[in-house]
Amino acid sequence: MNAAPFWGTRPANPATAGAAIGAEPAKHPTMPKINGNEIRPGNVILHQDKLWVAVKVDHVKPGKGGAYAQVELKAILEGTKLNERFRSAETVERVSLEVKDFTFLYEQGDNLVFMDQETYEQIELAKDFVGERAAFLQDGMKVTLELHEERPLGIRMPQQVTLSIVEADPVVRGQTAANSFKPAKLENGVRVMVPPFIGVGERVVVDTEEVTYLRRAE
Repeated sequence: MNAAPFWGTRPANPATAGAAIGAEPAKHPTMPKINGNEIRPGNVILHQDKLWVAVKVDHVKPGKGGAYAQVELKAILEGTKLNERFRSAETVERVSLEVKDFTFLYEQGDNLVFMDQETYEQIELAKDFVGERAAFLQDGMKVTLELHEERPLGIRMPQQVTLSIVEADPVVRGQTAANSFKPAKLENGVRVMVPPFIGVGERVVVDTEEVTYLRRAE
């Protein structure tokens, strides 16, 4: 089965695409508001009168002041990027989109191929659309695409995946999980910090949003 035409993060004709995805905020229906610390990678929000997709989210808890989310945003139409800080007390409008389930099939060059679980049609997404989380995609993994006018604008992946450790620093004498973590490399090439007792060949559960070690796999 051939894949449907390539979907990137920018429309083929930005000059005419505004009406299709609601570039004029005044015409948007009422959208749900979420707190700044609830923004997740893949969410589409209305900010500064533009539609943005959250590419990367870091939750920061400074020694002084309240916690906030440092969010890397990418404009849906223009493709420009913006780094914005959202405090937990702030609210933003999250754009409501059609939700459909897809299965990840394989990587093809700079694109990723997915299959609609209902129609079995295939589509391609640019790796940039998924962002750094693309490294956590696994054959047959179920993902959820958020679409507007049948055009993908956001993607949700499983929050946790299980992977093997292929590299890990040796344990330092006297080092314990309570006082120190060590660098390790996952089978997908992503590096995380793990407890001293985790060694090469072990399987661990990793948070795909925060890219952090959670626990040893059962």
